[in-house]
Amino acid sequence: MNMKNILFISLFLVVLGWMTGCQQPDSLIPPVARMGLNSITASFADGTGAFTANTPETGNEITIQIPYFFPESSDTQVTDADLKKMRVSANLDDNVTIDPPLLYMDLTQNNVITVTDQRKEKKQYIVKGEIVKSNACAIEAFSLPSLGLSGIINETDKKISLITPEVGEVALADLQLSYHATISPDPRTTALDYDQDVKLTVTAFDGVTQSVYTVTKEIPNRVPYGIRTGSAKLMFAKQLNADLGITVNDLTGGIAATKNYVIINTRNANSVYIDSKTGAKIGEFDLGAVKGSLRNFYTTADKAGNVLICNLAKNDGTFKVWKLTSMTGSTELFIDWSANTTDAIGRKLSVQGDINGNAIITAPLLTGTNQIFARWTVTNGVLTSQTPDIITMSGLNGWTTNCDIVSSSATDVNSDYFVASYSDNTFAWVNGTTNQVRKKLDAISANYVPNAVDYITFNNADYATLNWVNSFNWGAADAVWLLDVSSNANFYGNIETNTCPAVVWECPLDTYGPKAIQPIVVNGNATGDVALTVSDDGYYLYLYFMFTNGYVVGYQFDCIDM
Repeated sequence: MNMKNILFISLFLVVLGWMTGCQQPDSLIPPVARMGLNSITASFADGTGAFTANTPETGNEITIQIPYFFPESSDTQVTDADLKKMRVSANLDDNVTIDPPLLYMDLTQNNVITVTDQRKEKKQYIVKGEIVKSNACAIEAFSLPSLGLSGIINETDKKISLITPEVGEVALADLQLSYHATISPDPRTTALDYDQDVKLTVTAFDGVTQSVYTVTKEIPNRVPYGIRTGSAKLMFAKQLNADLGITVNDLTGGIAATKNYVIINTRNANSVYIDSKTGAKIGEFDLGAVKGSLRNFYTTADKAGNVLICNLAKNDGTFKVWKLTSMTGSTELFIDWSANTTDAIGRKLSVQGDINGNAIITAPLLTGTNQIFARWTVTNGVLTSQTPDIITMSGLNGWTTNCDIVSSSATDVNSDYFVASYSDNTFAWVNGTTNQVRKKLDAISANYVPNAVDYITFNNADYATLNWVNSFNWGAADAVWLLDVSSNANFYGNIETNTCPAVVWECPLDTYGPKAIQPIVVNGNATGDVALTVSDDGYYLYLYFMFTNGYVVGYQFDCIDM
C-alpha cells in the first residue's frame, strides 16, 4: 500500500471517530414547553393593591380574587366600578408573549388573551375578577388586661394558653381578630371565668369559615434554644405619612419600643405612639419645651419602658437626655453633659438595662474619623456621673455622622459591644476590655448606610439587629437583619450576599423604605432605626424597625415548642 492510500485511510478513520464519538448539539427548543404564563397580577387604577392569580394546571380560566374591603383593615368596600379599570401585569417565562399586550382590564368582564410559548404554540385564557369576602378567622392576640395576663396562641392546635396556675376572677378580654371577623361569645363585652377552659368561635367575614379556640391555663413548652424556626410573623407595617399622619419629611429619625407602645420621634413635632402589637395609632405626646428641630433629635427606650430623648449637641448647646416614664407623664432632665462644648453627639443613643435599676448608656461622638464614644452607667437607679467615660476603640476606619453602639450588658462596662457604622459599612463585634474589634463582617455596599443596632437576650440566646438604609431613589436596600450572636463562631461573611451564618432572619429587601411608596420621597438624611423587646413571659421576641419617609414595622418571633 502506498503512502497516499495510508494517509487517506487514516484521515477517514479520524473523521469517522469524530462523527460517532461526539454528541449532537442541544436543541435550542426545550423538549417540553413550560406553561409560559405563570400568573397575572392586578392593581387598582391608582396603583394600590397587588392581587395575584396563578395559571391553572387544567382549564383556561384565570380568576383574580379582589378583597371585599380595601385596604383590608378598612371599611372601604370594593365595588364593580373599581374593577372596571384595573392595572394588570403578567409573570412570563422567557420568550413568551401575550396578545393583546397587558396594561388595563375590565375585570367585571371575561378578557380573552392569547399566550404564545417558546415553541410558538398558542393557548387562550379567560381572565376575570371576583370580589371575595375574607375567609380569615384567627385570634391574633389575646390578653386579660385587668389580670395582667397575655395568652400564648398556638395557631396549629387553636389553643390559647394563660400562663398562670389560677385566674381567680371573671375578666374581660382584649383581643385582635382577623379583619372583619366576629367572635362568640365576645369576651371583650362578656366577662368570662378562665379558671375553666373557655371555647371561643371565630367566624370569618364570609360567614362560613370558622375556627374554634380553647383558652386554657397552661405553661407551654419552649424550644431549648432561641427562636423557633419559622415563627417570624409580620404584625404590622404602617406608612408614616398615610397611616400615621406624619407629614413632615426627613425628620423622623428614631423609635422607642416599650411593652405596649412604639414611640416615633419626629424632630420639632409631637411624638406619635402606636400599639406595639397592631401598629394602630393611639395618640400623640406633646414634648413641650423638649420639642425643637435640634432638641428632640432622637429617642430610644430601656427594657423597663422608660423613654429617653436626646438633643443634638453641640448644635443645640450641651448634650442633654430627658426621660419619660409613661405616655401620661412629663419629661424630666436626666443627663446634662455641660462640659461638652466641642464634640458632636446625639444622632444615636442606646441603653442596655433599666435606668431605674442598672443600665449602660452609649452614644457615638462624631469627631470625624475617630472611633470614640461616650458611656454613662446607672447603678441602683442612680446615674454614676453626668460626665461620661470617653472610650476610644480601634479596628475600624471610623465613622462620619452615621453610627450606633450598644452594650451587651447592663452592668459590666467591660462587656463586649456591637457597632454598626458608615462609612466602614460593616458590623463589628468589639472586645469590651481592650476596645479592639474582635470580629467584623465583610463590608457591604457603601451606596447605602447602616446606622442603627440593638441587642437583647431571648430564650438562652443572644441576638443583635442592624439596618441598611437607602438614601436614593434608585437601588435596592432598606433592609434589616437579625443575627444570633450567642457565640462569635458564626460571626463572619457578608450579610448583603447571604453568606453570614449568624443571620437568622432578614426583612424583605427594598419593601419598607420610601422607595416602596409612590410618589417616592427620598430619605435625604439616610436615617432609620431598629429596636428589640421581649414579652414579660419570655415567650415572644419583638423586632421593630423604621425607615424615614417609609414604614414603621413590627415582627414577632416565639420560642413555643409546637
